[in-house]
Amino acid sequence: MSTLRYDPTHRRRAVGIGRWRRQEAVRSSFLSVVVPARDEAEALPQLVAEIAEALRPLRDGDGDVDLRPIEGFEIVIVDDGSTDATAEVLLELADDYPELRVIVMAEGVGQSSATWAGIRAASGEWIATLDADLQNDPADLVHLWRALPGHEVALGWRADRRDPWSRRFIGRWANRVRNAVLGQSIRDTGCSVRIFPRAEALRLPAFRGAHRFLGPLLIREGCRLVQVPVNHRAREHGRSHYHIGNRSIQVIVDLMGVAWLLSRPIEGRVLRAWDADETRRRAPAAALAED
Repeated sequence: MSTLRYDPTHRRRAVGIGRWRRQEAVRSSFLSVVVPARDEAEALPQLVAEIAEALRPLRDGDGDVDLRPIEGFEIVIVDDGSTDATAEVLLELADDYPELRVIVMAEGVGQSSATWAGIRAASGEWIATLDADLQNDPADLVHLWRALPGHEVALGWRADRRDPWSRRFIGRWANRVRNAVLGQSIRDTGCSVRIFPRAEALRLPAFRGAHRFLGPLLIREGCRLVQVPVNHRAREHGRSHYHIGNRSIQVIVDLMGVAWLLSRPIEGRVLRAWDADETRRRAPAAALAED
């Protein structure tokens, strides 16, 4: 049985003015792992260590010989207005992990804004995202990278979600509603384990709550998606920042907004594309044709 779930509804289509070609395969490139963190000081040492342990072999060519390597990677931790020792812990970790970059927000701005701040600051062609609470397994980034050739986006889905039953129940129904409203079949829109091109992410509309709709919005841009089962772990440190009070009404409003965006794409097929030199060469011929 295949471990990958190819979604036939994720068809490529021409979206956006001036999009004439799209890269066809993953090539050796630089990966930026963006992690928004708020009051996760206890989890950060293990998280950074696990990311480095997963990606250093991929960079150094010490892993699977059949797996395309990366040119390098960075770990971009965005401190989203933490009130614990997050900043101090990150400064200490920087001595042991040269791949670590730290962005400190002036105040708490929320997961979407912190994620977009990390994407904008990232230097990699490819973006990977994870949560900072250790429930995501950084080793799964290698599995997503392996599945990426032939696609622009790899999304993880939590095969065995280790959350309280109430969160699993709400998440399962929320995912079904999103897919029904948007006409898609993403298995787990709430899973933060993803890899996608930075250039595509910068084209997306940025709004509070956008991190929940990265998959649907990337489909809107014409990206081809592959979905990969990933590990999920119980939370050992801190507490969740989300509850039904801050996820219900606003998520519904956001869903309606995303549905509206998906229904109004800018589409067009480029017939010809000339550069300046070719335009000058063709100008005399066009003038003669008019005479």
